[in-house]
Amino acid sequence: MKNLYKLNSLLFLLCVTIGFAQQTPAPKQTKDFAIVGATAHIGNGTVIENSVIVVSKGKIITIGPKATTPLTRQAMNIIDATGKDVYPGFIVANGTLGLVEVDAVKASNDLSEMGTYNPHIRSIIAYNTESKVIESMRPNGVLLGQVVPRGGRISGTSSVVQYDAWNWEDATIIADNGIHVNWPSSFKRGRWWLGEDRGLKPNKDYAKEVKELSDYFNEAKSYNKGNKSELHLPFEALSGVFDGSKRLYINADDEKGITDAVNFAKSQGVSKITIVGAYQAAKLTEFLKQNEVSVFLRRVHSRPELEDDDYDLPYKLAKQLVDAGVLVALEPSGQMERMNSRNLPFYAGTTVAHGLTNAQALQLITQNPAKIMGIDDMYGTLEVGKSATLFISEGDALDMRTNQLTHAFIDGRSLNLETHQTELWKRFSNKPNQVD
Repeated sequence: MKNLYKLNSLLFLLCVTIGFAQQTPAPKQTKDFAIVGATAHIGNGTVIENSVIVVSKGKIITIGPKATTPLTRQAMNIIDATGKDVYPGFIVANGTLGLVEVDAVKASNDLSEMGTYNPHIRSIIAYNTESKVIESMRPNGVLLGQVVPRGGRISGTSSVVQYDAWNWEDATIIADNGIHVNWPSSFKRGRWWLGEDRGLKPNKDYAKEVKELSDYFNEAKSYNKGNKSELHLPFEALSGVFDGSKRLYINADDEKGITDAVNFAKSQGVSKITIVGAYQAAKLTEFLKQNEVSVFLRRVHSRPELEDDDYDLPYKLAKQLVDAGVLVALEPSGQMERMNSRNLPFYAGTTVAHGLTNAQALQLITQNPAKIMGIDDMYGTLEVGKSATLFISEGDALDMRTNQLTHAFIDGRSLNLETHQTELWKRFSNKPNQVD
């Protein structure tokens, strides 16, 4: 028992040590600066060669070709980015960064809440700005993200944050603007550990589970139409999906589940709907467009789900949806999703190898998620009046061989790109050269 106590104490200390190791957040921008000579990837499909971008008080005040955009201000810092590329900060959709630090340490895990229906659970208050995992996103240009709870039928509410802050209040860009639902699966796999066939079988409880969810929404709607004499926090939290102030994110993968989920949301009067995962969404493109449903597409680097699926289906799903006119963004959920979020630009790069243009792939992790999350008035593209949340890369940011950042900014604040990984690299890079 004493040894167990010591072990728990050590794990707690490890958690504390890991959880409070991020660099000091960058101070506010105090002096104007200009990025000159870079190829500017705007994020909306436009590319400006040999560009000039001027930033003042955290916002872009000038952007255009160098030949027609003279620098009129004298007192500014000039960043010579000739031969380099500048991009809007990449955005992680449906992420859990900051909610778990070390999977094996329970004290650092605040991913989900007990219970089935938790629309009132606010993921933002559990967000850990000191996370070393978050720190490791920035050198790949991943600067913004959605903080999403997991578990249950209704997981809770998500918020959007920037990845360089003292605390969750400072990090918040927009709070509590989405409710996340896990749609019942119409099929289930056999429990192999009980000797059952591992193949797919119809879920005999599907109709019952859908009805329970529908009844819950109906009760919430009735509550929000009533006098609210007694406060009911879960029902109160759902009011936003009925009045349009919150988006309803529904995790569903199969064709029937996606169809039923959208029809359910529409029957409830929900106007803002996003399907998350959406593995078979390419079979329903017209249906999704007719109902103005957007998609957070499952991790690109994954395997096909069914035996008769194309071997490269996960790689080309984005192109199928984009070609059909569906508003789609990429999301990284799955095994080791927090660590793998840093690979977001390379997921987008894979879609280029399977048919999308670089500009279209870039939109999957910049403009499109910003539109879906409701932050496109300030983030997602490089435009005058928008936040100077951007970075400069030595080359193509969607290619892991050339995505080498030299500068990164959030709201015009110059970020420190050092991480635990770079510190270790510096420490051990010369070890083979040392003489014993």
